[in-house]
Amino acid sequence: MAQFDIGRKNNRAVGRIHCVNVEKGIFGIIRDVSPEDDPIIYEALTSPCEVIFSNVLVNEGRPHWLGMGAELPEKGVNFSGVWFKGKPDAKGNEIGCAHKNARYAVALSALKNCDPELDNPKGVDLAGVMYGGRDPKSYVPCQQGFDWEHGIVAYGASLETETTFATVGKEGVPEINLMSIQDFVAISLGKYVKNNLDFGKKLKNPPLVFGVNYFLRDKNGKFTNGVRDKHVWVKWMELRVHGEAECRVAPTGLIPCYEDLKKLFKEVLDKDYTQDDYVNQFTIRIKENLAKIDRVEKFHREHVAQSPAEVFKVLAEQKKRLEEASKKFGDFVSPLDLEKK
Repeated sequence: MAQFDIGRKNNRAVGRIHCVNVEKGIFGIIRDVSPEDDPIIYEALTSPCEVIFSNVLVNEGRPHWLGMGAELPEKGVNFSGVWFKGKPDAKGNEIGCAHKNARYAVALSALKNCDPELDNPKGVDLAGVMYGGRDPKSYVPCQQGFDWEHGIVAYGASLETETTFATVGKEGVPEINLMSIQDFVAISLGKYVKNNLDFGKKLKNPPLVFGVNYFLRDKNGKFTNGVRDKHVWVKWMELRVHGEAECRVAPTGLIPCYEDLKKLFKEVLDKDYTQDDYVNQFTIRIKENLAKIDRVEKFHREHVAQSPAEVFKVLAEQKKRLEEASKKFGDFVSPLDLEKK
């Protein structure tokens, strides 16, 4: 399974997808990159190699950023010029040592776990595709589409993300961002979605499509996921690709079984994973998911010219499944009540 912000997909090999990486490096937000949460990226950023930093604090020739897991200097140079702790801006507000939207750019080859097939001109077989956004209320941490069409529509064409400090405007506002590439699509969005749907119809063995959401919050506003839990979700997806893990059938897709996750958390993160953790993360929130469908349908009707009929069909089917689950289980559906497959 491959994951790139940008990838070139080709179905040249008898109905199979080959994926070629077209990116040279990573351009990312550096805030909270630390030895604990992002050890490989942190090592690359703090080792001798070519890195571009922006909006960080520089002290004695070394970059420092928010959440890096180390004590920060009390003076240096940052986006405001010469900086010292307590320095005020024009309105009298204290200027932080580094900007919360500070960035870094580094070559993929600087990462010690870089795949040797990264620049293979023939590409690699693509067995799984994942779409993900910042969704605090509705989707579970990871799930698999029922088929290519459902995955493309429910996870790609319905991708909703909460705005952050990295976007223009107010933070915390839910926005639809098709396939998380909406701003870079050069054709009509409806045509782009249709192309994705048609592409899968040409394949004898289309990749599995997954939806991921690392930003689900509980009723107290706390994240249900740990920062490194994504390693487990990706590992589960790999097992699904190879037919080595069971699932439960939820109204929004196929979700992991507790027994598999318990084993993976121990193997991958050496972390105990309780049944309470599982229920907290994978309970299906009926009202929130129905509200999401309403927002997505409205967006496609008002902002997506020539949105394919398949979009509205898949959303209607998902709405029906959610309503039926609500009648049977109530507003919150425990994953333990769902059928195994």
